[in-house]
Amino acid sequence: MKGRQEAPSLPSLLENALTSFNVHCLPQSCRDEAVAAVLAAGRRRPSVVPMAGQDPTLSTSHPFYDVARHGILQVAGDDRFGRRVVTFSCCRMPPSHELDHQRLLEYLKYMLDQYVENDYTIIYFHYGLNSRNKPSLGWLQSAYKEFDRKYKKNLKALYVVHPTSFIKVLWNLFKPLISHKFGKKVTYFNNLSELREHLKYDQLIVPPEVLRYDEKLHSLHEGRPPPSAKTPPPRPPLPTQQFGVSLQYLKDKNQGELIPPVLRFTVTYLREKGLRTEGLFRRSASVQTVREIQRLYNQGKPVNFDDYGDIHIPAVILKTFLRELPQPLLTFQAYEQILGITCVESSLRVTRCRQILRSLPEHNYIVLCYLMGFLHAVSQESIFNKMNSSNLACVFGLNLIWPSQGASSLSALVPLNLFTELLIEYYENIFSAPEAPGGHGLAPQLQGGRAAPLQEAVLQTQATALTKPSLPPSPLTAPRRHL
Repeated sequence: MKGRQEAPSLPSLLENALTSFNVHCLPQSCRDEAVAAVLAAGRRRPSVVPMAGQDPTLSTSHPFYDVARHGILQVAGDDRFGRRVVTFSCCRMPPSHELDHQRLLEYLKYMLDQYVENDYTIIYFHYGLNSRNKPSLGWLQSAYKEFDRKYKKNLKALYVVHPTSFIKVLWNLFKPLISHKFGKKVTYFNNLSELREHLKYDQLIVPPEVLRYDEKLHSLHEGRPPPSAKTPPPRPPLPTQQFGVSLQYLKDKNQGELIPPVLRFTVTYLREKGLRTEGLFRRSASVQTVREIQRLYNQGKPVNFDDYGDIHIPAVILKTFLRELPQPLLTFQAYEQILGITCVESSLRVTRCRQILRSLPEHNYIVLCYLMGFLHAVSQESIFNKMNSSNLACVFGLNLIWPSQGASSLSALVPLNLFTELLIEYYENIFSAPEAPGGHGLAPQLQGGRAAPLQEAVLQTQATALTKPSLPPSPLTAPRRHL
């Protein structure tokens, strides 16, 4: 470490961390240990951070408890393009004499190391930085040098909220050291309402101090009514709407088809052309392209992914579809049960997964079975695509389940990702179980010589999911990790 034990500046912190964002692939076991250390078990955080800024689930055994307890860094779900969102709140910075800024720098790197292998967005809340907690420029300069390209590459956006003249002066000072490419990632937002179109605002963890400051700014704009604190009521969906509507709506509008068209189209395309693409589901796509494809689907128009020449685009569309469901595929009701998976003995976890899935609505179960069958097939090609069940779980965990209020806390990521990993890794055991949702047997219950329609659909989905496109022979895959 080159940094001095001086008081670091929040903006410096952020800019250092941000400038340093890159895609670094830690071994999965290391990442799991890091995440597990950062979090203690599995209760969810309220949507507004407590006044003290501390996660109530934070354990005193956390390796950076002395810094983490302030709540300066938070993980706040994903933005609208599936990129993990990390927030940095200056108002949580205690006076410099109460915080070891070198430890803060180490904690920042420790946190980023868990996420830099995927695309990320950072939100920097500048409000609250003052002469008492502001780090020195010397510390900022030494810290900047410490964040190498690994931390910069996959940082896709840096949103600076409530910027002041200090931030702009600081930016000008460091501009000669910052690449033009990185500079294009920085966007200033004068108020919180401007963030709404860029991410899931209801999942964003905004400190109460920042909310109050934002309201104060609005009140100062005389003659200009402040934007409504509530989002306007949603307009009725189009008959051909595919994104942001329920599974039931899609079924009703698609002649009773249980697998949503967007899910079926993207999975089919990726099965045929993308199973061996390295980093599948890890890359993002341009905002304009994603919006264009969503518009085409919502208008009932055909989409040919060959026209875009990028195999990662259908992967992003699949994640976007799941993320924009009004209720997560695994349902709000299952959230607390899933958080308890880490408390279950390893040998019993597969059985516990089956028990939890039994409570899902049958339609959700069928769609989940279809999706997990595909992800299982992706994981079987991990020697080529580098996406084993654990890596896929890190990408899909928060796209399959989230709390009904606010965002998932850091401590919830471990059980959510573990549960998703189990579903992918042990797909055949979990979904071929003799029990279906609601406790109904999967074995066809003959009614006039025909199986019940939903059970028939489950069996058909399993058969489809286990069918793999013809590919050149692949080397033996690695043995299963003990979960």
